[in-house]
Amino acid sequence: MKTNKILMIILFLVSLHSFAQPPMSEKKEQIRAMKVGFITNELSLTTDEAAKFWPIYNAFDDKQFELRHQKMKTFKSKMADDALDKMSEKEASALLAQMESNDDELYQIRKKFIANLQGVLSPIKIIKLRKAEDDFNRKLLQQYRNKGPKK
Repeated sequence: MKTNKILMIILFLVSLHSFAQPPMSEKKEQIRAMKVGFITNELSLTTDEAAKFWPIYNAFDDKQFELRHQKMKTFKSKMADDALDKMSEKEASALLAQMESNDDELYQIRKKFIANLQGVLSPIKIIKLRKAEDDFNRKLLQQYRNKGPKK
């Protein structure tokens, strides 16, 4: 769940900073290329493992990104301060249920992803993958902080 939150923060920060940067699609591809290199190195993937792993990972990552993007878009207007103050209890309950449903769907996608990886990578490499994703997200966030406006 920490990875999900970190990724959402990174995506939010990158989108805020994107007005002075190349288009988001270019940024997303740059980040993806960095991520591929980082994960491949951290997991010490063989050529055979990489050929099987990356299509599974990319499909998972795309679906996960799509769900998070959809969630952020849906909740953005509802989470504004003035909208929260005007929200009824019934609307708040519906929003909470929607948030839980989205989180459950993300969990189910990750669970299926791990099951799909078990035929491709060893359990140790699957655990290392989770650590590599967390490390990459921290590294990316740190790079963003270092390039941010100086105070």
